[in-house]
Amino acid sequence: MEDTVAVMDRCTHGVLACLGDEDYPYAVPLSYVYFHGKIYFHSAKDGHKIDSVTKNSKVSFAVIDEDTIVSEKYTSYFRSVIAFGKARIVEGDEWVEAFTALVEKYSGDQPEEAKRKEIAGCTRSYMIAIDVEHITGKEAIEYVRAKHKES
Repeated sequence: MEDTVAVMDRCTHGVLACLGDEDYPYAVPLSYVYFHGKIYFHSAKDGHKIDSVTKNSKVSFAVIDEDTIVSEKYTSYFRSVIAFGKARIVEGDEWVEAFTALVEKYSGDQPEEAKRKEIAGCTRSYMIAIDVEHITGKEAIEYVRAKHKES
């Protein structure tokens, strides 16, 4: 679990998968923050993504941390995470905390005043939480073996 959380904290983009129009799968890449065991991302108040998650809250979210081709071994060394849960629109204090965490992740080096202004002025979008019900990580066997050698 510790490695899985590290991947979620380290990565900046993932792919949200949900049920789209006419029950077609809909997968969309997006920026996110993993905060207090939940996945948060922002969304326009209108559009395919928000329509999909409000119609059916069951979603999955995948992150690829590494995918290095090792041609001489006919493989790749990879590390990824997939989470399953239910999406919901966030409001109130949770909205402020989640948006603050998102701003810190992507613009933490900016002046505090600028970050506060950005957070206060961003009422045009929803903040969506994925309440994670199950999360799992997977990595190449070579990474697993390397960890065992270190221990």
